[in-house]
Amino acid sequence: MTTSGSIILNQLQISQKVRRIAYQIYETNSSEKEVILAGIVGNGFVFAEKLVEVLQEISTLKVTICEVVIDKKKPLKSITTSLKVEDYQNKSLVLVDDVLSSGTTLIYGIKHFLEVPLKKFKTAVLVNRNHKKYPVKADFKGISLSTSIKEHIQVEFSEKEAIAYLI
Repeated sequence: MTTSGSIILNQLQISQKVRRIAYQIYETNSSEKEVILAGIVGNGFVFAEKLVEVLQEISTLKVTICEVVIDKKKPLKSITTSLKVEDYQNKSLVLVDDVLSSGTTLIYGIKHFLEVPLKKFKTAVLVNRNHKKYPVKADFKGISLSTSIKEHIQVEFSEKEAIAYLI
């Protein structure tokens, strides 16, 4: 890990948050046969992979993972997914990202999936900052923080460890 700043979530805490969110996703989708976890490219996808591992351990749901490619600097650019529309159409879908900061990335991700009929649609984030530019919320969140505009949250995932920092 390379970032310096205040640690807001250590490896154990992140593992606990992942497990709790996975249980919440399972409870919300207990009547479904399948759920799609759509992770936003980068850490959102890594977080989604961690949720998939726990969901497969705790439930009988068929869990399919999908990578959502959004240009975070230019979110109006075309958004693509690793699954075809037919693969998630009329299914329960959870859009996953690591940090909900301004809400820009999540709202454009939501917009993309609103163009497809879904059975259920929820959002999940590891860290929810309470200062948003857009009226978007996380249905499942690991931790909520009130931060100043100048502060940033950074989550680092490696094969052996995960840490969230306030910078």
